[in-house]
Amino acid sequence: MIGASENRSKIERLLILRLSAMGDVIHTLPAAQALRDAFPDAMIGWMIEERWAELLCAPGAPRRGPRSAQRPLADWVHTVSLAAWRKSLVTIPTLQQIARVWNDVRSVGYDVAVDLQGAIRSAVLARWSGARSVYGAAEPRESPASLWYTRRAIARGAHVIEQNFSVVEAVAQRKMAVPCVEFPRDVAAELKIDQKLAGVGDFAILNPGAGWGAKRWPAERYGRVARALAEDGVRSFLNCGPGEEDLAREAEGASEGAAKGIQCSISELIALTRRARLFIGGDTGPLHLAAALQVPVVAIFGPTDPARNGPYGTRSIVLRSPASPTTHARRAQPDEGLLEIGVDAVVDAARTLLAHGKGGGQECPPHMENPPHTESPSHEEGAHG
Repeated sequence: MIGASENRSKIERLLILRLSAMGDVIHTLPAAQALRDAFPDAMIGWMIEERWAELLCAPGAPRRGPRSAQRPLADWVHTVSLAAWRKSLVTIPTLQQIARVWNDVRSVGYDVAVDLQGAIRSAVLARWSGARSVYGAAEPRESPASLWYTRRAIARGAHVIEQNFSVVEAVAQRKMAVPCVEFPRDVAAELKIDQKLAGVGDFAILNPGAGWGAKRWPAERYGRVARALAEDGVRSFLNCGPGEEDLAREAEGASEGAAKGIQCSISELIALTRRARLFIGGDTGPLHLAAALQVPVVAIFGPTDPARNGPYGTRSIVLRSPASPTTHARRAQPDEGLLEIGVDAVVDAARTLLAHGKGGGQECPPHMENPPHTESPSHEEGAHG
């Protein structure tokens, strides 16, 4: 780490910055929980985009004050809406919103800000928070971001969760094990999902969507997987986010009645995933939610690197073709290597994980200290973390 050591005893107010997106926020939760464990009496705030605030605080619950099951990690959730603000930056309502957020942040008097996004915008926000020390990675995702840090940590580990840990270990000045995490529990969402699942036994969540086309395994194949799982007595729900309704309909049609599309809020998706036997999908936020909830995962990877972004801390099988290049280019067409992964391979992986036992989602599992996993040119099986 570059810079003078922080006096741990003087860290009473700590701000975390991870603004978006769903999977990235989830990958940040273990590091945030480690900070909570290292500084149990500290007031911890989190700055996040409004769209993803449900990952930290249940709808309707207060955004600050004593922690509860509805807001288990952060004492104060500061929300921003950067994209919306940019569209109407010079309007009075927008300026009032910005001023309100910024007055709230600076009123806390944070001792330390920890940027776990590594973007210029998050680094600038960390510096403007008024914190006397700003921590970040020495080589952040956007290189100029490091100019706003007063403390820089050398990132270690292959997985992004481990890299985040390098930064928080610099703050805590000691090595830490990857802890369990807790998600908010929203009573209304839990009840709604229980009602939807009335009479449903074992089920899997299939997620045909992804952030961009190159990561999307064909929706029709998800339907065929659902048909095979139905033969084993496992129902399938097709999760779809906003704008992914066509993918869910295509998969539902191919399933011949074996799968049903379902659209959830974030709180409802958390509740649904807690109850699932299995998750099948690509590199996307719902997959990382399933892994964090200890649901077994069949991960269908194309151009992104599972060593960095794969399911972490749960039983999993990662399917990836050697023909897939490692790139984050947001191409609209599916990766050619991804298309080489057949339905039979996914079904076999699903049945392998289902055969290991009931499983099911839970939070706060026992710590895992990098258990071994095996690799082949087409898949990896095991659990990171």
